[in-house]
Amino acid sequence: MSKWTKSDEALAKLTPEQYRVTQENGTERPWTGEYTENKAKGIYVDVVSGEPLFASSTKYESGCGWPSFTRPLFDDHVVELTDTSHGMTRVEVRSKHGDSHLGHVFPDGPRDQGGLRYCINSASLRFVPLEEMEAEGYGDLIGKVE
Repeated sequence: MSKWTKSDEALAKLTPEQYRVTQENGTERPWTGEYTENKAKGIYVDVVSGEPLFASSTKYESGCGWPSFTRPLFDDHVVELTDTSHGMTRVEVRSKHGDSHLGHVFPDGPRDQGGLRYCINSASLRFVPLEEMEAEGYGDLIGKVE
């Protein structure tokens, strides 16, 4: 069993907006998310399970109104599913262990960094600053953000 798990205790700690986004496949309004303009060094983890998802070193300003990343920290921590809601076909991104809805991935990211844009809801994430990573058990990932 993975140390990154979804629990009733974790779900009970979510704000209504975090619950709506992660458990009901919601989307926060553009430019309203806590991390949209965050430029600090660190990692972004699943707000439900704590599994590490994205590094600040892959975050960029896409102008879309949500935090955007060029790639996940670990490909096997995200699951990509076909989403045909809202009359269009998109690729939904979910956390593997927490099964949280994170956002979507689009093929319009920076070409020199793989061409993908992981458009992620702030409400699905918790930011762990670089200086707190060791204390929170993410010390092995420090090299991925510097």
